[in-house]
Amino acid sequence: MKKLGLIAGGGSLPVEIARHCERAGRPLFVIRLKGFAGDGLGDYAGAEVGLAELGKCFKALKRAGCEAVCLAGNVARPDFATLMPDMRGLAVIPAAIVAARKGDDALLRLLVSEFEKEGFVVEGAHEVMDDLGLPAGPLGRVTPSEAAAGDVARALEVARHIGKHDIGQGAVVCDGLVLAVEAQEGTDAMLARVAELPTAVRGRPDAPRGVLAKAPKPIQETRVDMPTIGLATIEAVARAGLAGIVGEAGRLLVLDREAVIALADELGLFVLGVEPETP
Repeated sequence: MKKLGLIAGGGSLPVEIARHCERAGRPLFVIRLKGFAGDGLGDYAGAEVGLAELGKCFKALKRAGCEAVCLAGNVARPDFATLMPDMRGLAVIPAAIVAARKGDDALLRLLVSEFEKEGFVVEGAHEVMDDLGLPAGPLGRVTPSEAAAGDVARALEVARHIGKHDIGQGAVVCDGLVLAVEAQEGTDAMLARVAELPTAVRGRPDAPRGVLAKAPKPIQETRVDMPTIGLATIEAVARAGLAGIVGEAGRLLVLDREAVIALADELGLFVLGVEPETP
């Protein structure tokens, strides 16, 4: 079992991975990214590293004996002018600026390649924890109604389409009408926008209609940027008056799975996994 270096950003995913490694007896070393990693990782062996301190990061991982790394958690796109890189980071900055102009996926692929150049195996969160992925079929007790079936298909179609253009991962559709697509603001902010729309075009918590779909981009580096839902997503979907969520089986991460199932069942929302498109 390779010792894992967890490159931890914000949110609950890095904490879930750390706890999983602890339960599984997998050796772990945590790189806590300054300004992003949460307090829940403070008790694990590790180091605090700035976003552009690649040299410090690589040295810490190698000293700790890590052979594999997992990049997990929320990290905002950096303002390159304010970064404080070390020498190894400084060497990568020009290429990172060029990659960032091509989109987030190009930037992430560059970052993965830098870890691979240093000899690390890059593992996705879904590879470290094989029960993170959304299975095919309903996740809880609630299944989509016949009326929702058209929105399920349409929302997935739109999410996949915007992914082909590296725009975002999510879309909301109600009665065939596209209410929102996700760009840089993220899923929660997109759902907050939907909640502000007139109820004539969307559902209500007591009469839900419409579907949130999330799908990875075709060019996406899924080892470091897989679409994700959690408790906050379920709550935001309910506030927006939607009936449920659909994603591709094995290609959508579900954080706090048991709690997500319990809340979705309580609120009468479906969480559905469908088979990915064949190339």
